Amino acid sequence: MSSAVSITLVQQPFIVAAVTQNTAKVLEIATGSQSDLLLFPELTLTGYPPEDLLLRGDFQLLVEQSLQQICAAKLPNTLVIGHPWRDGEALYNAASVIQNGEVIARYYKQALPNHGVFDEKRYFTEGTEACCFELKGQRFAVLICEDVWQGAPAALAKEQGADWALVLNASPYEIGKASRREELLQTLAKHLHLGFVYVNHVIGQDELVFDGQSLVVSPDAQLLFRGKACEPELATVNLAAPGQHYGPIDLRPRLSLEAEVYAALVMATRDYIQHNGFPGAVLGLSGGIDSALTLAIAADAIGADKIQALMLPFAYTSSMSVEDAKAQAEVMGVEFDSVSIEPMYNSFMQQLTPLFKGRGKDTTEENLQARIRGVLLMAMSNKTGRMLLTTGNKSENAVGYCTLYGDMCGGFAVIKDVPKTLVYRLSEYRNSISPVIPQRVIDRPPSAELAPDQTDQDNLPPYDDLDAMIEAYVEHDKSLPEIVAMGYDEATVRRVLNLIDINEYKRRQSAVGPKVTSRNFGKDRRYPITSWMRKQR
Repeated sequence: MSSAVSITLVQQPFIVAAVTQNTAKVLEIATGSQSDLLLFPELTLTGYPPEDLLLRGDFQLLVEQSLQQICAAKLPNTLVIGHPWRDGEALYNAASVIQNGEVIARYYKQALPNHGVFDEKRYFTEGTEACCFELKGQRFAVLICEDVWQGAPAALAKEQGADWALVLNASPYEIGKASRREELLQTLAKHLHLGFVYVNHVIGQDELVFDGQSLVVSPDAQLLFRGKACEPELATVNLAAPGQHYGPIDLRPRLSLEAEVYAALVMATRDYIQHNGFPGAVLGLSGGIDSALTLAIAADAIGADKIQALMLPFAYTSSMSVEDAKAQAEVMGVEFDSVSIEPMYNSFMQQLTPLFKGRGKDTTEENLQARIRGVLLMAMSNKTGRMLLTTGNKSENAVGYCTLYGDMCGGFAVIKDVPKTLVYRLSEYRNSISPVIPQRVIDRPPSAELAPDQTDQDNLPPYDDLDAMIEAYVEHDKSLPEIVAMGYDEATVRRVLNLIDINEYKRRQSAVGPKVTSRNFGKDRRYPITSWMRKQR
């Protein structure tokens, strides 16, 4: 006779390579739980992705010792825990089912993703068999992340008589991903008449953001539970026996696109700074919208008291920029300092002018301003130990509208994968919570202020057009003729695509930053620096 099973979805942060600390967290959570079963995320013990740490024998030894420690606790609950496991010469992305101090079953992930940000086939061998066990008369299968996206492992689990699939996940965030997960699980449930209990990591890990939003879908495709976005939680659900009423329905509100992206950026920034041991952050606050948004995110992530903002004006910096930067810092309670770069610029030019003889002014003088600012910001980062945050957006990074060793200096690029048009939307969203970004910063035409009366559109198409072209080329692999067919001038499209191609060398030297779009510049898009692709158009 089957009966209801209480399951706790452990949507918690597990830090990469913090095997000892992650194990302690598992034991602490399980010891304090009254649930029949606790479901942990993919590679719980190692965090995700451990990358080439998986190739180290001492790393695997830590995992084995941690599993022994968990078994030795002889907890009364059933635990389903993700971890790497070596069986002979093969390494597997595995999950162990632990009851009363014994591993009663172990599952090896069958579908190994090797696309986008994933390269699991570099490390793991594919599993081939389903894994099922019984608890209180109900039959549970174990699946891991990509298994549900490929479908066949879920069908195999159903063939083995499973009522529910327990899915351990490390599913990275991107815009629209949460709704696609829900649709996928509901479609599979309807097709297979198989319930899904889906738990996801919630942590920022370098350029990846794991957003939580764990799910429970009944065998009749009802969405029974939706977890919080970008927040840890321990959520307990009761799974009714087959034939009984499923419920209650507990759905956390779905965030707006802007709220969800903002929450992801805040979590990514906080976790990168804190998990790498930095006491705070420093950034250049120019009076422009990119640095304004970056400051807001950083302050929300780690607290305004841990941030220093520097305004580094020059002859071309408007009084409006100085006023707005100071006003935002004061409203947010951030330490603010202003240092003119003009004397330093003049000293450089005094030495460089004889070397520049016979050459007119060009972007060299503009880049020099940015590089002087970079030196000052890095000096403050070194002196205080704080992380320097870079403030460039995806649109600028795409076309190289940024200065290597200048405004690209820093250790973390908060809005690196945020298109300029989304920067404006996120700024408006943040101000809807409390007005921290001066409205003039949002309303005025964007400018790097490296030359008199300069605006971004002196050199770039309008951002609405530019972002659409970048998305088409970078995220959807559309060709020049296909983008022109979208209604854009061919010469403009050709210029934009060429800029994207030739600036790969800059992006390779840029700071890491959180992925939020369907394809970022980083693990998602691995293009050669030396390439004649543009000559083939």
